[in-house]
Amino acid sequence: MKTGSIIVIWLTILLGTSQAAAQDVEVGKSLYKKNCRACHGPTAKGLASYPKLVGHPAEYLVDRLERYRAGEKFGPNTPLMAPRAKKLSDEDISNIVTFIVTTFE
Repeated sequence: MKTGSIIVIWLTILLGTSQAAAQDVEVGKSLYKKNCRACHGPTAKGLASYPKLVGHPAEYLVDRLERYRAGEKFGPNTPLMAPRAKKLSDEDISNIVTFIVTTFE
């Protein structure tokens, strides 16, 4: 449901400071801390061999997470990413990506 995730992200970005958008960002922050921060760092700039997430468009990040979740094998970090991504719902992906693109530069 890639299109649905992207639409939710863009609506959240466009709405900016609405309460719903703020809640999505807070949920995304919590999910990022739990699922992403250990490898991608506290500011999404990447650590060691783990790539940066900051600076990528929302569509790219959603696409990557959905491909990992679907079990597609690409890149050296697939064995680490696939099991984590499989636990994420469309809403989780949307919230994480919204947090990344609205919080980090």
